[in-house]
Amino acid sequence: MNGAVCPVTAAVAATGIAGAAWAASKSGHKPDAMKFASVSALVFAGQMMNFPISGGTSGHLLGGVLAAAVLGTPFGVLAIALVLGVQCLLFSDGGLAVLGANALNMSLIGAGVGGLIAGRLRDRSALSLARLGFAAWVSVVLASIACSLELAFAGIVPFSLSVPAMLGTHAVIGVGEAIITALAFSLLCAPAADSRKGALAPSVAAILIALVLSPLACQLPDGLESVAGKLGFLHALAPAFAAPLADYSFSMSLPAAVSTGLAGLAGVLAVFVMGRAISTSWNSLRRVRIS
Repeated sequence: MNGAVCPVTAAVAATGIAGAAWAASKSGHKPDAMKFASVSALVFAGQMMNFPISGGTSGHLLGGVLAAAVLGTPFGVLAIALVLGVQCLLFSDGGLAVLGANALNMSLIGAGVGGLIAGRLRDRSALSLARLGFAAWVSVVLASIACSLELAFAGIVPFSLSVPAMLGTHAVIGVGEAIITALAFSLLCAPAADSRKGALAPSVAAILIALVLSPLACQLPDGLESVAGKLGFLHALAPAFAAPLADYSFSMSLPAAVSTGLAGLAGVLAVFVMGRAISTSWNSLRRVRIS
């Protein structure tokens, strides 16, 4: 996308993320620094794991509802925004011009609206997990509709063509999102996760997924790429800037699997360090206000 849609979506996303930051600062239930950082890193790693669906297409975790359910909705919005920022600036994933659109679709709609739909879950009963899975599915569908609108306003493809194609593909991807979200939530919110030792589990899982499993991810085009190819608006564009680890490649001299794994590990560490720094600053401000 290009044109007026990019600055408009950037302004809307920035306003929404600022609102989430304000809500997070006022929240009486802030996650500790380790939890925010580790869940954010886990979502980053999860987004690297594309899974195949029908028609030569793949999908991957969006993670907004999962982050919102584990951390709280405003913190979930900020976690996804952090992940998207690292993906864009470190890996040229998504593109700088459309970072606002991605943040609007995946952070504000995926985590914000999806988190509000899920509500605050107090237990791990089958009904709660089913509701959480449904909210995760809805978040993917809503994000795909928002993307269709943006493409139409940008003059890339008519809304009447993009919506059926995007919905048909992402409704299936949303099923995978629902299953992964429900399973991950049940594990992250297990009794052991309340201990200091249990808080390390998302970090360890993120490292293992990024370093070991990400090279095994499905290589088929994801939902948007597949739709773009079918509707004829998939174009190879040069990145606006040279990202250090473009295309999740650590070094061209290394085997592809090793290069991807090391790049994924670098991304996990970047998200974790930045997430911990952000969360620590919030908690420090809170202690200053209380004292």
